[in-house]
Amino acid sequence: MKQIWLLLAVTTLLFTKSFAQKPDKLTSAELFHEIQKLNFLGTALYVAAHPDDENTSLISYMANHEKARTVYLSMTRGDGGQNLIGPELRELLGVLRTQELLAARHMDGGEQRFTRANDFGFSKHPNETLKIWDKDKVLSDVVWAIRNIKPDVVINRFDHRTPGSTHGHHTSSAILSMEAFDLANDPNVYSNQLQWTTPWQPKRIFYNTSWWQYGSQEAFEKVDKSGMVQLDVGTYYPELGLSNNEIAAMARSQHLCQGFGRLTDRGSSNEFIELLKGEMPKENNVFEGINTTWSRVEGGEAVGDILYKVEENFDFQNPSKHIPELVKAYQLLQDVEDEHWKTLKSEELKNIILAAAGLYLEASSKSSSATPGSKATINIETINRTAPSITLKEIEIIGADAKLSPNKILGDNQRENFEISFTVPESTSYTSPYWLNEPGTLGTYTVKDQSLIGKPETPSAFKAVFTLVINGVSIPFEKSVVHRYSKPDKGELYEPFAILPEVTSKIDEKVLIFANSDTKEVQVKVRAGKNDVSGSVALNHPSGWVVSPSTIPFSIAQKGEEISLIFNVTPPNKESEGKIEPKVTVNNKVFDKELVEINYDHIPKQSVLLPSEAKVVRMDIKKSGEHIAYIMGAGDNVPESLEQIGYQVHLVDPNDIQEGDLDRYDAVVVGIRAYNVVDALKFKQPILFDYVNKGGTMIVQYNTAGRWSRQFENIAPYDVTLSSDRVTDENAKVKIVAPNNSLVNFPNTITEKDFDGWVQERGLYFPSEWSSEFTPVLSMKDEGESEKQGSLIVAPYGEGHYIYTGLSFFRELPVGVSGAYKLFANMLSIGKDEVKKDSNVKG
Repeated sequence: MKQIWLLLAVTTLLFTKSFAQKPDKLTSAELFHEIQKLNFLGTALYVAAHPDDENTSLISYMANHEKARTVYLSMTRGDGGQNLIGPELRELLGVLRTQELLAARHMDGGEQRFTRANDFGFSKHPNETLKIWDKDKVLSDVVWAIRNIKPDVVINRFDHRTPGSTHGHHTSSAILSMEAFDLANDPNVYSNQLQWTTPWQPKRIFYNTSWWQYGSQEAFEKVDKSGMVQLDVGTYYPELGLSNNEIAAMARSQHLCQGFGRLTDRGSSNEFIELLKGEMPKENNVFEGINTTWSRVEGGEAVGDILYKVEENFDFQNPSKHIPELVKAYQLLQDVEDEHWKTLKSEELKNIILAAAGLYLEASSKSSSATPGSKATINIETINRTAPSITLKEIEIIGADAKLSPNKILGDNQRENFEISFTVPESTSYTSPYWLNEPGTLGTYTVKDQSLIGKPETPSAFKAVFTLVINGVSIPFEKSVVHRYSKPDKGELYEPFAILPEVTSKIDEKVLIFANSDTKEVQVKVRAGKNDVSGSVALNHPSGWVVSPSTIPFSIAQKGEEISLIFNVTPPNKESEGKIEPKVTVNNKVFDKELVEINYDHIPKQSVLLPSEAKVVRMDIKKSGEHIAYIMGAGDNVPESLEQIGYQVHLVDPNDIQEGDLDRYDAVVVGIRAYNVVDALKFKQPILFDYVNKGGTMIVQYNTAGRWSRQFENIAPYDVTLSSDRVTDENAKVKIVAPNNSLVNFPNTITEKDFDGWVQERGLYFPSEWSSEFTPVLSMKDEGESEKQGSLIVAPYGEGHYIYTGLSFFRELPVGVSGAYKLFANMLSIGKDEVKKDSNVKG
């Protein structure tokens, strides 16, 4: 059993706030709030599908009003969404959204967990979702979460009884939660997990319902609510100076890449949770009838006797007054046999002791990163800012053979600094999201280590354990090793201490398009992870492709320095595609990883190691026109993709557009969701339509229906009604319904084969209605649905052409789908065939 609770102890530490954020420094009122939570022994598990699905109001209410340990289990990391703040998509977006969830939990007081499910994109039915996810694996992860978290109550965000009425991921999360509720206590189910954990049966499971389930507020008012618990989540917390609504809004606003920044609000606000299984609470209290006192733990009453008195008599002016009682409670807690509660409450209690004593403990690396085999130097800072006698007995770096034994009394408000140096073991794992270390499937990440499943992030490689003697009791305090530094324009900053390879490489262009057989220069960037690195680089390539030179030597003097090496790549004469992969050899060791750093102010810096590679595609593609104006919307890589096939793309700020400015461009392309996020467009519609009227081509990519300013009378020169219509099956059959239209004939002939190899989806937010001036070009549908003809519509306007497309070019072009390139080139070339015919006649 010892290994079970050792795992749980480590797990508990890793589900606290993000290890690279600035350390919390609690006020007396906040400390009192934490003591209240310490004295509540109840747990709630909230279950949904994606980051930003969670009800932060309810999570905050459970954590701060009920004082319960509250955990949000998100099935996925949101890998299939869009990104409003940067270029990260797919697995990198999942990393970003994971950290945004951790930032949200930091705000609302909850904890965060995941399953191995991959957000593969929109799904219309749970049958599809559970097939792609591999239901058995994800169900086992939900059971694993319940067995480890041991919730008293489970709350589902979505309704398991309404398949097909919402996103398939949403319904699937509820279906899996309901099944896991019944299975988690059965030792014969996923019995391999019981090496590390024990069966568990929650008492109740609820569905977080609302008026939108019933269509309107009026309809919901008429619903029989006898099976529901009503909670006023607008409560005010005097000790925090905030209402629950305000905390929830701040948590919700951490989802910046999804555009969920919002105003805070205040005042009474009701949430309803419908009982699905278990005994109905007699009061509006989800924990009614459940023992949430220290008496639920054998041997816990003695601990509670001390801690309840601390709470009752808390001294806000001098919290250190309570240190003797807190230490005594900690000492008694170590004799409790219930390892689950002992582990959880020991960590909470230690954090409270630190705060009450004004203790500051920090282990900061002099450098932001190190490599296996290199030397790391850690600066240690300790300070005791209160009167009680505290002795720093020992400092040990877990993960390395490094220890100090100061045996030093920490004087009142006297800072003590130490330095520990050690060699990073060669066996130390690199710092990178653990779920990306192995190739996964479309629907599920591969994680071979059971102990990692569900954790929000990779454990830090090194931790400093400070053993302090307080009131004669030896207590270990663990802190992750971080890197603390400052910038003149930002002040003090923290980031994770990363373990990285000696050298990494990358090709910036992840897809290289060869529109003919001409040779291209391919730039490989090599970055040093330590000083004085030298070796050689080769470029693996597909059969039929030629690369020269075969190898290039390099030498880099400074850690962090990056150099560029140029290879000449020649494609075959016929269409072909494959991967090129830089292989860097240093001292007979081959390195093949690319380092991607995700660095935003609202999350800790993330180091992601991915296979260093680029896709190369030789395609026969024709185009007309040269200069393209691109108005960026929510962010995409379409401009770079168009440059790959020879267009000169000019990013245009709509604020700067004046009458006649666009006349020099062969086409104007509006990026994804531009009308949703770029307010300036409402002032520029007349100029854009005038450009089309005079002979220009305007291409508008998908926008979310209805999510724009009312000042947009229409996004097109004729009537268009956008809808939520989409085709999520990337392999759905595509029919060409306007075979004589220029878009499928000039300058490239488009056939149904050009829709092979698409990724994630066909498209989204298609128009459902349009005026007679428009011609629909394509037809497609998901299984069991009617044909959708709104994915690509075109209309002449004056002497030019207006095109609206919901096809997911923003996904297809960056991954090198040949047919998508040909079709986009045709859109950019529309009308040019007529010009060509006219010139031939004149000639």
